[in-house]
Amino acid sequence: MMAFRYLRARKAEGFVSIIATFSFLGIMLGVATLIIVMSVMNGFRAELVGRILGLNGHLNIYTVGAPYAGYYDAANKIRTLKGVKNVLPMIESQALLNAQGTAKGVMVRGLYTQDILARKVLAESLLAGSFESLDAHKVAIGIDMANKMNLHVGSKLTLTAPKGKPGPFGTIPRQRQYEIGAVFDVGMFEYNANFIFMGMDDARKIFSVPQNAVTFLEVHLADADLTDNMKDQIEILLNGDAGVYDWRNANKSFLNALAVERNVMFLILTLIIIVAAFNIISSMIMLVQDKAHDIAIMRTMGAGRNSILKIFVLVGAAIGIVGTICGALLGIGFALNIESIRQVLESMTGTELFAAEIYFLSQLPAEVEWHEVIGVVSMSLFLSILATLYPAWKAARMDPVEALRYV
Repeated sequence: MMAFRYLRARKAEGFVSIIATFSFLGIMLGVATLIIVMSVMNGFRAELVGRILGLNGHLNIYTVGAPYAGYYDAANKIRTLKGVKNVLPMIESQALLNAQGTAKGVMVRGLYTQDILARKVLAESLLAGSFESLDAHKVAIGIDMANKMNLHVGSKLTLTAPKGKPGPFGTIPRQRQYEIGAVFDVGMFEYNANFIFMGMDDARKIFSVPQNAVTFLEVHLADADLTDNMKDQIEILLNGDAGVYDWRNANKSFLNALAVERNVMFLILTLIIIVAAFNIISSMIMLVQDKAHDIAIMRTMGAGRNSILKIFVLVGAAIGIVGTICGALLGIGFALNIESIRQVLESMTGTELFAAEIYFLSQLPAEVEWHEVIGVVSMSLFLSILATLYPAWKAARMDPVEALRYV
């Protein structure tokens, strides 16, 4: 009763009430911001990894310095391993694209039509045309490449391979013209703007890959957590005939950058909660000084030090608990609706808040992980209660005779 009475400040205690209000707002905003940022970082990583693994395998089997000849037997052996979902042969190479009077470097991937359709991320991203037509000298391009170069289904483009063919006057560039048979949007700017997919036979011809060879084998696993175990098994199975590298090695710098950024953001935003906890300390110390007369009277009437301690712990803890709960609700609600909020803010301000060219994704992702929310809430509650201990202890140790002497 006494604790909640002190929370309802009178006019004479207005300054103390203002500090307590700012402490409450600091805790609320700190918790909300931390939950929102961590959710966005989780969503950003999950979305990117999901799309990377949807367009690339968990493991790649390759030979150094030459195409992987005799891959067929190795692919059949790998398919027999438990945990392997699919093994896809692929030809991949850089090329120079010329279309509509402009040129740019692109990454070209050659696959069998059934393998393209087997990739869920790619198969569901079709905007126009058909992937089934890629065997007939047609290619698939991303929506960003199509928009930038003013291309559409039926347009013509020319690809120049980096490896030419020898001629009487030196090396002759190997060029072929293709028709655009499909336009896709996988939601990642890098693939939408820089990747071209074509049929396996067309890729063998333009890049001079023998009929019995591919650039590498792409291994898709049932679960990404099996990567280390399956990598060891495949290396033993191949017995040194080919190398194996996994998706984490291929994207190591990118994943490390995400992890470092996530940890640093957590530490920085935790400081907001710590600062708010210091505000609780300052407001509680001022409240104790302001209530010295009340404390002295309660002590002379028989209140023990533990009772005084409990009163002021409850006052400070109430600020922290209510602030934490409100912050958690605000942060979770914001994170679950962040894409809608982004669109509203962009329409109101007329600015682009989330450029696909910078962040690789076309939508702002957020993924609330409840164990992290519980961790943030627990940390905030712990810091809030910890911040009340010193002011409450000081109030409990106050000498009633000294407090009443100066009244």
